[in-house]
Amino acid sequence: QVKLVESGGGLVQAGGSLRLSCAASGRTFSTYTMGWFRQAPGKEREFVAAVTGLGGPSDIADSVQGRFTIARDEAKHTLTLRMSSLKPEDTGGYYCAATAVGRTWYTSSYDYWGQGTQVTVSS
Repeated sequence: QVKLVESGGGLVQAGGSLRLSCAASGRTFSTYTMGWFRQAPGKEREFVAAVTGLGGPSDIADSVQGRFTIARDEAKHTLTLRMSSLKPEDTGGYYCAATAVGRTWYTSSYDYWGQGTQVTVSS
């Protein structure tokens, strides 16, 4: 069982930066693929970024490539998402997720989800 708690969302002007954090509980954190997803009002939840466990690769959605960075701290059991050059279209609820499946960016492959943190980017 994995419990995920996000923090760090807020209101920011376009061009600004935010750092999201996800605190994970569970003894097998290092083996899970950890990801960030987002959901705008009226839209489906979409993949943002993910990083596999045990020093594996990370993946970033094309829409945020070059602006967002994902990282995990195995010792602290945390996942972070650094967001810069934010745009109004980045607005939405951001969710931390975990899966034992391995490298994947499919929403349906993730078994554990946090409650989400809101990011609002004003123009």
